[in-house]
Amino acid sequence: MTAAMAEGGFRLGKVTLGQIFLCVGFLALALPTIFTLADQSWSREFGAYGPIVLVTGLWLLWRRVPELRSDGRPGGLWLTAILVAGALTSYVFGRAFDFITLETAGVYGVGLAVLQARVGAKVLFTHWFPLLYLAFVIPVPNSVLADLTGPLKQLVSLAATEWLHAFGIPVAREGVTIFVSQYQLLVEDACSGMNSIVGLIAVSLLYIYLIRGSSWIYALVLVSFVIPIAIVANIIRIMVLILLTYFFGNDVAQGYLHFTAGMLLFTSALLCVFGLDRLIAYGQSRLGKAS
Repeated sequence: MTAAMAEGGFRLGKVTLGQIFLCVGFLALALPTIFTLADQSWSREFGAYGPIVLVTGLWLLWRRVPELRSDGRPGGLWLTAILVAGALTSYVFGRAFDFITLETAGVYGVGLAVLQARVGAKVLFTHWFPLLYLAFVIPVPNSVLADLTGPLKQLVSLAATEWLHAFGIPVAREGVTIFVSQYQLLVEDACSGMNSIVGLIAVSLLYIYLIRGSSWIYALVLVSFVIPIAIVANIIRIMVLILLTYFFGNDVAQGYLHFTAGMLLFTSALLCVFGLDRLIAYGQSRLGKAS
């Protein structure tokens, strides 16, 4: 028997065989969900931010590994058991009934349970941001999206048509259907602004954490501006698509320019958030000097 085995387990360097089996088991659970997300959510516009959140969230967590190892203590078995039981129930139900939200939440819960077992709940609360940020990988349920996007589609459709009509563009609206010249456009869920709101909140939180630190108050203040910024950006996007349809035809507006307009407006909205952050920071510094 080697010295490594005599110390309490068969070890490969600093990694135990049990840890390897744990990682393999978690990957066996997570990989099918990732493939499903890639097919059902990430490949569509409303969920395109998902891979970015997953990669950057894991990177943030990886940065905290030395602190987790030094500060962590094994968590309570009872709490781990409760987390695993709830997470696996959610995973099995979601997998069986093709409910990707519950399935992803189950994988996320198992990951939390594993971390809690390794480092304890206290350390997880101390390093809360990467865990909260990774929760944005869980897609919003379709029923919730439908309830939220309905009023938003009405709002952005009304604003876009009223503004263009004021400049002499022959545009009319019936619900979320827009009529311009001989063309008829339908405002879809992706154009409502909901996907922009969720994606902007996630990226904004990452930006705040990296630049300003994990301040709840500052995050809430800046994120509160994300919703109106995203809505205005999507109103402009619909106006651009209406103008493209009116001047160049439906084929041009619904081609690659449709996706390009969405990406440009999302980037512009993100730059507005960054600029607002700079403005708030400048205001805080001036107030500090004045006091």
